[in-house]
Amino acid sequence: MTAKRIVTIVVLLLIAFPLTLAQRKAGVNGAAFLKVGVGARSVAMGSAVTTLRGDVEQMFYNPAGIATTGDMFQASFSYASWLAGINHAVGSVMYNVKDIGTFGIGIISFGDNDIPATRDITDPITSTTFDWTDMAVQLTFARYVTDRLSLGITGRYIYESIDDKNASAVAFDVGSLYDIGLMDWRVGARLSNIGSDITYYDYGSPIPITFSMGTSIMPLNTEDQQWRVSLDVVKQQDYLPYFNAGFEYTAINMLTVRGGYKLNYSDVEDAGRTDRNPIQTSIEGWSVGGGVHMDLEDLHLRIDYAFTDMKILTDVHRFSFNISWK
Repeated sequence: MTAKRIVTIVVLLLIAFPLTLAQRKAGVNGAAFLKVGVGARSVAMGSAVTTLRGDVEQMFYNPAGIATTGDMFQASFSYASWLAGINHAVGSVMYNVKDIGTFGIGIISFGDNDIPATRDITDPITSTTFDWTDMAVQLTFARYVTDRLSLGITGRYIYESIDDKNASAVAFDVGSLYDIGLMDWRVGARLSNIGSDITYYDYGSPIPITFSMGTSIMPLNTEDQQWRVSLDVVKQQDYLPYFNAGFEYTAINMLTVRGGYKLNYSDVEDAGRTDRNPIQTSIEGWSVGGGVHMDLEDLHLRIDYAFTDMKILTDVHRFSFNISWK
């Protein structure tokens, strides 16, 4: 199959699937933890990262973004204490095989332990507490199909467990990323979580299908300074379209500051119902962060931090550690 034909197929898929989002009935998604941002770098940029490249954590956003050239190994670990003390840990590894493509493995763990249990007195009491765990394990593959275009695909297994009940689902992501060239200008698109419903007690809930298109440009790129700005438009199955905007500035090839904001996301209210007034559908606001990175011969180390304003609830802090070598 020629590269031109591959590009045509991917473009048609990425155009057609967003139309199905509008046609499907909006509602409460299952596996909602998949909506939580991954990685301090990406979250600090307002998750406007559809066009980031060469970062292993891109497998959780646009799988085409992990495509690289040459042999390279990269690993990352990220942790956040989410709302109400929920633990959010993410690990990912990728390796690029020359002339074949980049392979990646990722895992997301989200949940809490020893939650006080209030049980029906007629039930056999096995414990005064219970655990809640959400998990996703995925395999990603990406490669360049031309010198400027990369494509990627992810297969994901989703598992949820609360007390003695559990459910699972499978899903796929597809993505594309194109380098225009001028000022490192890039455009990209991705479609995430195409898959089966997650079912409890014979009731299935759709997982959060998400489509995004984005662009980014680097207006400043010198030997010791880089500045990238990015913008994504995002449509989730059960949410209005919104925009992610972010920037990343690096000085002396060592220190980085980032910032981002989601437009039409914070302070948005639903339509309400006959039994209640409209309520806010998200309380997540702006985000900022930074990082430090250094080269030790063939080894590259990066430590990142992100702060997210959660308005009326506890703000969220994320930390990531990234290591790569050739």
